[in-house]
Amino acid sequence: MMNKPTLLILAAGMASRYGSLKQIDSFGPHGETIIDYSIYDAIKAGFGKVVFIIREEFLEKMREVFDEKLRGKIEVDYAFQSYDLTKFGIDRIIERSKPWGTAHAVMSARDKVNEPFCVINADDFYGTDAFVKMAQFLTTDVADDKMALMGFQVGNTMSDYGYVSRGVCEVDENGHMKSVTERTNIYYTDDDQGNRKIVYEENGVKHDLDPKTRVSMNFWGFTPKIFDVAAGMFQDFVASNADNPKSEFFIPTVPDYMVKRGMADFKVIPTSSKWFGVTYKEDKAMVQQSISALLAEGAYPEKLF
Repeated sequence: MMNKPTLLILAAGMASRYGSLKQIDSFGPHGETIIDYSIYDAIKAGFGKVVFIIREEFLEKMREVFDEKLRGKIEVDYAFQSYDLTKFGIDRIIERSKPWGTAHAVMSARDKVNEPFCVINADDFYGTDAFVKMAQFLTTDVADDKMALMGFQVGNTMSDYGYVSRGVCEVDENGHMKSVTERTNIYYTDDDQGNRKIVYEENGVKHDLDPKTRVSMNFWGFTPKIFDVAAGMFQDFVASNADNPKSEFFIPTVPDYMVKRGMADFKVIPTSSKWFGVTYKEDKAMVQQSISALLAEGAYPEKLF
């Protein structure tokens, strides 16, 4: 019997665009967080453990919110994303006001995870279908040279209130990722006829993006092999970006590196789930409405735990 997969939740972000600690903001009728819905889906899909990656100063607050209600339902643990780089073999001190990005956050959980695992964002609602498909992959197909990401259509992942960041995927005819590129400035705009379209901006130039383009919403299926690969890349990244306080080591750069060097295949698992999330404070009402609609159709019980 294979170990049950683990769910790794990225919850250390600063929430600078949102304006408060959105990881524990309430969206459901009984104060449920978005994370609660993800964990509920994960438990039903067969995950055995959840590890929250947080900043250490959030620990008490997170325990208050999650420990009691999850007791007996799923194993819970915490890992800390910090500015201390010594545990990654880097002995220099670099002053920064924000952490080193999502791939660095994943590396912070190295001592907590020994089995196949899935990575998700704390503030994104992914839907049941995505967790069922990822649990299936992580218990039957995953290997050190065979990992996965959940492929959402970019048109289903936009905010009406500003720009979003997405890992834009190039997918081959077999459904495997050829490349994934982090685009940090994707937004709606109007074309010459006044029709709404999606673009990403890079170096001041706008590029059209087909709404059906598969993107990564940081919903990845990995083995612990990823920690070793990321650690080597991170040392190079820090050496190159020590003087750039805004540089971030994003998760998609690691799979992209592995694919381009023939180290692993990444299956892009298509999902019918409609993603929604809270990048901006104004997104909150839409997320609450979406959750209410799912409750009305019976997708979730009114009280989760």
